[in-house]
Amino acid sequence: MVDGGMPRLRNQEPMYASKERRITRWEHEHVVEEVPRRLDANPDAMRKRRETVEHPFGTIKARMGASHFPMKRLRNVAAEMALHVLAYNITRAMNIVGKPSLIAAIRAT
Repeated sequence: MVDGGMPRLRNQEPMYASKERRITRWEHEHVVEEVPRRLDANPDAMRKRRETVEHPFGTIKARMGASHFPMKRLRNVAAEMALHVLAYNITRAMNIVGKPSLIAAIRAT
């Protein structure tokens, strides 16, 4: 037994061959560390986000009949969900900008 009680296999190098310990960080670690600070500064932000996100999923679920996915296999279920989300987004766009504007925007592309 070597290195803090951990057994070592024959001819295996110790885990830390050098005397220095190297710590690496993910390049975007600062973003992850900033999240709790932002939530502490604005505690209502998470509630607002939860309300904003829950509405589309509730609407989609109601349109699906609040049941399971008729399709089987992950690829098929992902395609079915993508179609539900697309239908939701098109409906939202029609309600926000109006049908004539949406049709004009679709024809322009």
